[in-house]
Amino acid sequence: MKPSAEPAEPDDAVPGGNALLWGLGVVAVGFAWWQPRSPGAMLALVDWQTVGALAGLLAITQAVERSGVLQGTARRLLARVTHQRQLALWLTAFAALLAALVTNDVSLFLLVPLTRVLATQAELPLARLVVLQALAVNAGSALTPIGNPQNLFLWHRSGLGFGGFIAMMAPTVAVMLVWLFAAAWWLVPDKPIALQPDAPHGAVAPRLLALAGVLFVAFVVALDRHALLPGLALVFGALACLKPRVLLGIDWGLLAIIALMFVDLRQLAALPAVAAWAGALPIGSGLNAYLAAIVGSQFISNVPATIALDRYVHDLPALAAGVSVGGFGCVIGSLANLIALRLARLPKAARGLREFHRISIPFLLVCGASAALLRLH
Repeated sequence: MKPSAEPAEPDDAVPGGNALLWGLGVVAVGFAWWQPRSPGAMLALVDWQTVGALAGLLAITQAVERSGVLQGTARRLLARVTHQRQLALWLTAFAALLAALVTNDVSLFLLVPLTRVLATQAELPLARLVVLQALAVNAGSALTPIGNPQNLFLWHRSGLGFGGFIAMMAPTVAVMLVWLFAAAWWLVPDKPIALQPDAPHGAVAPRLLALAGVLFVAFVVALDRHALLPGLALVFGALACLKPRVLLGIDWGLLAIIALMFVDLRQLAALPAVAAWAGALPIGSGLNAYLAAIVGSQFISNVPATIALDRYVHDLPALAAGVSVGGFGCVIGSLANLIALRLARLPKAARGLREFHRISIPFLLVCGASAALLRLH
């Protein structure tokens, strides 16, 4: 039989586990009943720039996956890396470095699909590796002003230069990275990687890979120039005309989850009782500000927490450190956590969520305490 010019989509292409999506939907309905808003006002709560950027990246990621390049990269990597712990440390370090340079979300779009393909070719603890990558991008992205949205917001508010912001964040990031590599060393055994006997060897589609590369560069340029709609039109238009099957694999559920998070969490943060309660708390500076940022991130995610607390907290280093550490813990602490778990397409999503919290919550407690001690000294 003649091999297909385009690799077949893996069996687990459709992600499972939409319990979070349904839960957010129920909360949105509850808010709509309690505090009715017009459809336009509800839609205005969504950060469409973020949702649109994720949609474009998801489409491009699907093209990269279907090109077969990940399978080839995985085979070459497994030929060089022989032990699970070595692989975990390499993936964790690369995720942290990449997040500091190209943002946490983009690094996940590049690395989690590769990790998933690695798990189809060898016996690997996929859920654990993905959780470590989620922790890694949260830690690495905290270093630079462009690593994540909350840093970009705080950088513009601070008046610091690029290097000055890095110097401010470096001690906290150093603490997080020390514990990150300790966690990778502890959680992943140092045993040889066992290759799967029936590992897939799909064909490579170089034209599709080239198309994905061109679209990625063009889309990033469009986002940089605040031209989201033209960028989306280019990505989806090109794929619809040239490779329409790619669009069928997009995780639309993830986009719905992100949109509903904005709707629910922004309505929660805007409640008069919540605003009055936050205003009465002594969280203007110091340890209280730091702890408030961590706790707030667990309930409304670190980016909304940064914006909400900015009016009450006057200690920018404490706020920046708190929302960075606050990305650990609960899965909604950072948008990157949700993206990592959805991209992993774990066979049992609930088990992956339990594995995430089993690792991330202790990690939050250890990192939070360590960074607090660092601030006190």
